[in-house]
Amino acid sequence: MSHTHRADPRVLTREQAQALVERVLKMSKADAIQVNVGGGYAANIRFADNRISTAGGVSSANVSIQSAFGPKHAVTQTNDLSDDGLERAVRQSESLAHLAPDDPEAMPPLGPQQYDTVNTYFESTAKLGPEGRAEAAQMAIVPCKTAGDLKAAGFLQTGIGAGAVGNNKGLFGYQASTSTNYTLTVRTTDGTGSGWAGADHPDWSQLDVRDVAQRAIQKARLSRNPVAIEPGRYTVILEPQAVGDLVQLLAFALDARSADEGRSAFSKQGGGTKIGEKVVDERVTIFSDPTDPQLLSNVFDGQGMAAHRQVWIDKGVLKKLTYSRFWAQKQNKEPDAGTNAVKFQGSTPTTEDLIRSTPRGVLVTRLWYLRQVDPRTVLYTGLTRDGTFLVEDGKITKAVKNMRFNESPLFMLNNLEGLGRAVRVAGTEAGGDVVMPAIKVRDFNFTSLSDAV
Repeated sequence: MSHTHRADPRVLTREQAQALVERVLKMSKADAIQVNVGGGYAANIRFADNRISTAGGVSSANVSIQSAFGPKHAVTQTNDLSDDGLERAVRQSESLAHLAPDDPEAMPPLGPQQYDTVNTYFESTAKLGPEGRAEAAQMAIVPCKTAGDLKAAGFLQTGIGAGAVGNNKGLFGYQASTSTNYTLTVRTTDGTGSGWAGADHPDWSQLDVRDVAQRAIQKARLSRNPVAIEPGRYTVILEPQAVGDLVQLLAFALDARSADEGRSAFSKQGGGTKIGEKVVDERVTIFSDPTDPQLLSNVFDGQGMAAHRQVWIDKGVLKKLTYSRFWAQKQNKEPDAGTNAVKFQGSTPTTEDLIRSTPRGVLVTRLWYLRQVDPRTVLYTGLTRDGTFLVEDGKITKAVKNMRFNESPLFMLNNLEGLGRAVRVAGTEAGGDVVMPAIKVRDFNFTSLSDAV
């Protein structure tokens, strides 16, 4: 369970959240009721064209109520925390549950759970004011303005919040947390160069905003006047952000049900799954663990199920698939809290070491616009963005035009040539807490050029 934070009027304490859940439970006439409470304060600053454009903060509080009568259930949500507002939401969820069709996969509420102790609440973030966020923005704006040929655009968001879940079977979970996420794009005024950098951590003091600015500026300068190279299969060095963009999609594909039903990359021909089989290079270990100091993620899921350490792929071998409560019961397995927070275990080399060891290859900063092509092989298509470079004789020699790729993280991790240090990435398209290393892979499949900068 997360440590209790010092009382902050913007966030419900454990006691306040528990009292709120109890109030709702007492109003219920359903066979089963689950109450989720969330809210807090999120503040942001946005800048573009070397100027701060907007800044603000939003306070929120919401209660989600699921009422069930046997296999019928329905959910309502409200942000009216008065007795009348809560009573109205409870009655509404009950009347909707009566109208709902039977859910053949309905599960009874969970009983009490044992949660890991994780500190996800940091005073450095909670105490950060608008001045601190503006100062961070200026770290990028000032050098770009001074340079005269660079334009910075970025978004920095910090948050302080708490989540709680409870039901009428004695379950209660509470977690207070803070968050910071900063992404920055720097473009050259001639329109030919673009560089990106980002950082994410629940603890503001762990964010090096000066380093984010320097990296984005350096990438923008380096990526000027890109040249076209022939699409094809290349040795590619993917920075941690690009690895996260693809490998998190592999984590989401670790669903036991689709594997059991023959719809997955982890289905075995003729039936069964590939658990116990080597599926990627033996240097690959991917796990979820809320207590990992780089992950510091949620200790329970939306139903209140405890999230504990789960090793999905261990030294290249598929160890476990993710089971929903319904599918776990059907297959006589243990359910789990899923793969929203994942870490790909890194090694000691830096990204620079991976570049130095490459006679010829392509360095990719990040990927975007990823779309699924084939779920049976986890094949995706997407584009490189904000800093794609040619590496020759261990050095970056020129910027290259962005390219479209068709690649599966599964194929990619079977073509592994090098592994860098694991770092927390600044949020993938899918969100969640993600820690990834830089990697070097052979035969990465670029299919066409893109003129977009």
